[in-house]
Amino acid sequence: MADMYASLRSNVGNLGQILGDTMRTHLGEAFLEKVEQIRQLAKRSRQGDEAAREQMLALLTALPDEELVPFAKAFNQFLNLANLAEQFHTISRDCDELVCVPDPVEQLLGRLLQGQTDQARMLECLESLDIDLVLTAHPTEISRRTLIQKYAAIVDCLAQQENNQLSAREKAQLTLRLRQLIAQIWHTNEIRSERPTPVDEARWGLSTIEASLWQAVPDFLRQLNDQVEERTGKQLPTDMAPVRFSSWMGGDRDGNPFVTAKVTQEVLYRNRHAAARLYLKDILALVNELSMEEASPELLACTGESREPYRDLLRGLRQKLRNTLDYLAARLEGHSVEVDEATLIWQERDLKAPLELMYRSLCDSGMRLIANGLLLDILRRIACFGIHMLRLDIRQDAGRHGDVIAELTRYLGMGDYGHWDETEKQAFLLRELTNRRPLLPVNWQPSAEVAEVLDTCRLVAKHPARALGSYVISMASKPSDVLAVLLLLKETGCSHPMRVVPLFETLSDLNNAADCITALLKLDWYRGYTQGMQEVMIGYSDSAKDAGVMAAAWAQYSAQEQLVAVCKQAGVKLTLFHGRGGSIGRGGGPAHEAILSQPPGSVDGRIRVTEQGEMIRFKFGLPKLAVQSLALYTSAVLEATLLPPPAPKQEWRDCMQRIAAESVTSYRAIVREEPDFVAYFRAATPEVELGQLPLGSRPAKRRVDGGIESLRAIPWIFAWSQNRLMLPAWLGAGEALQAAADRGELPLLQEMERQWPFFNTRISMLEMVYAKAEPNLARYYEACLVPKALHHLGETLRNRLELGIKAVLTLTRSDSLMAHTPWNRESVKLRNPYIDPLNFLQTELLARTRKHSADSPASEHVQLALMLTIAGVAAGMRNTG
Repeated sequence: MADMYASLRSNVGNLGQILGDTMRTHLGEAFLEKVEQIRQLAKRSRQGDEAAREQMLALLTALPDEELVPFAKAFNQFLNLANLAEQFHTISRDCDELVCVPDPVEQLLGRLLQGQTDQARMLECLESLDIDLVLTAHPTEISRRTLIQKYAAIVDCLAQQENNQLSAREKAQLTLRLRQLIAQIWHTNEIRSERPTPVDEARWGLSTIEASLWQAVPDFLRQLNDQVEERTGKQLPTDMAPVRFSSWMGGDRDGNPFVTAKVTQEVLYRNRHAAARLYLKDILALVNELSMEEASPELLACTGESREPYRDLLRGLRQKLRNTLDYLAARLEGHSVEVDEATLIWQERDLKAPLELMYRSLCDSGMRLIANGLLLDILRRIACFGIHMLRLDIRQDAGRHGDVIAELTRYLGMGDYGHWDETEKQAFLLRELTNRRPLLPVNWQPSAEVAEVLDTCRLVAKHPARALGSYVISMASKPSDVLAVLLLLKETGCSHPMRVVPLFETLSDLNNAADCITALLKLDWYRGYTQGMQEVMIGYSDSAKDAGVMAAAWAQYSAQEQLVAVCKQAGVKLTLFHGRGGSIGRGGGPAHEAILSQPPGSVDGRIRVTEQGEMIRFKFGLPKLAVQSLALYTSAVLEATLLPPPAPKQEWRDCMQRIAAESVTSYRAIVREEPDFVAYFRAATPEVELGQLPLGSRPAKRRVDGGIESLRAIPWIFAWSQNRLMLPAWLGAGEALQAAADRGELPLLQEMERQWPFFNTRISMLEMVYAKAEPNLARYYEACLVPKALHHLGETLRNRLELGIKAVLTLTRSDSLMAHTPWNRESVKLRNPYIDPLNFLQTELLARTRKHSADSPASEHVQLALMLTIAGVAAGMRNTG
């Protein structure tokens, strides 16, 4: 194994050595020796050396206050550098075949065209793909933006070091640059001093596009075009965009009081400003390139007898983009600007049409080679990003819309909408949707919360449809939840058919999703509004928190099957929007496998998927990584559409139904019915302390006064990953699998694991979380932090974990977890000696912090070091939330 990962280990070692040199320079040899001593002891402790463990704990508990922060920082930064080295290894020239699989599109095209798939059908499917990746700022990205930029610069250095032609001087310069970057990182505060605002989060999303995706999208499409042309002799259209991007950053107001209509307005302007700025940069480069004189009559008709017709046209675009930037800057500063729309890039065609004209002219004039350079890249960026960069989704809780209408009906003396049954609500809403007179009184002064919802709807009405994505209704359960939003949009003047998307999140909502959509599609007015398209969002995070991962996964699968059938019967095209998180407990995991494990017919060339928090950086933070991720999504959706998995056998369904029922009972028996569970959870994890970490703009709870039921899915997962028990990602699953085996169903389970992608993926995800779980560390948290009266529950949970691991190993007929994915296993193994000391130190710091009161808090050293350990463990565990 060591030889296989030689280049990875070499980079990890080199970066670690530079970090060590930095610490030696600023903290002295003695401190560095202590860090290295603890690291070595942690390694020996993992091998079962009890004396090493005790010695390590003695050193950690004896750390003086002034050494806490640099110590936590040392291990934290090593983990970040290890992540970088591993991330780079997947795109490195020295990447081995087990890590860097062949290009998935290349492989798939070979399979499709050698099999039964008709070439024309394949091309039609490819050209009509509609993959929408929705970037969200859910608070899982711990790293500050300034550090992310420095990490990207380190990757650039690693890439340059692979050049065998470098001179000794060039090698020395690269080493110096690495030392400078790591020193900069060491001297930068890793923890934000304040929570980011929603606008900060939106700017962070834009920076990902500018730093990576702006280049990656045309690179990927050029690669895709070459692959298709090589196999079919045909080129892809210039305006093809199989993958587009939307965002929730600045639009997701569900439980986030800081996302207001004013904030959403600013984010929409910022998105458009960023797009105009990047297009201006491209146009300036294109002015330098397109110096040729020969042009088509069509182009010359626009420019006259110019000696440089392309440059003449480009100069006009350049001025329009500059005017657009001035206009948007003025709007961002709060100025109302009178402007002639003809002088700006006001609509997409204002930018696209002149560039397409130039493209046709170059091709007609025998200069296709030139046309297919930067000009084609810009056209493909326009196809993907438009002039608004990201389509902004709006998300709001269903209850907020009901509150608006209830307050309105009370004001108008029509009764209280909130107390009506579903039939009465639907009748009222449909009556008002078809009524031409306004419903909102001119003189009505609603409450602040109601006014905010109405202001958001007015904002939607004011902006073009291309600037916006979907209006997502969280906690939707009934047709009236959708109709209520449509009525509010109508009454606030929205003339374009905004997609209104119910989000089914809890187990009961998922089970009733098909009935809800059936009832909606039976309404003639609604059928007309949809224009033959229906989007539904499937919630992974809250359904897993509600029922456990196994029952939630089966409910999600079943809901999708039923929704496909309902929409097919109604003659409506269904788009499923998957609300996945980064962690396994929130529906995360490898996107390729996840898509291919969906029910047959549920993808059909269209899919929306959330990309959340730190996973955006891991998948799209570097151009080459982004190209890989775009290829994975494209190949998976193409394969799921053209080569869908077979429907599961009835005996598989029956078995899965029994497993789901058993797992939800086991899960809820602990989470809901165990009287000591909440107290144990809050004592054994840093859940309370996580609320103080300035991760994201959104509060950790939906209600400030709420208990565990109001805790958001992200801190719920995050807290359990910190103490390494990983409980939400496996609780209930192992017990159900063992019960199935005890019923004599083991051969059936093994058949399902071999032949059913859905079940195989679930087992694979379980293996990963079981491999990351560390019951001995969880026991240490318990010993140090949990009252003895609650220790019985910890013992129960660890026994459940052990039972689950044995059940999975029996099912997969393996001696060790992740035996078939050595790269993932090596990845976990590489980090453990650096995460373990942070866990032990975190336990010590939690104990110190909890001895203090709000009036007399722990020292700043202790508080900052605690935050650093949380950040470090998150970095080591990677898909934390």
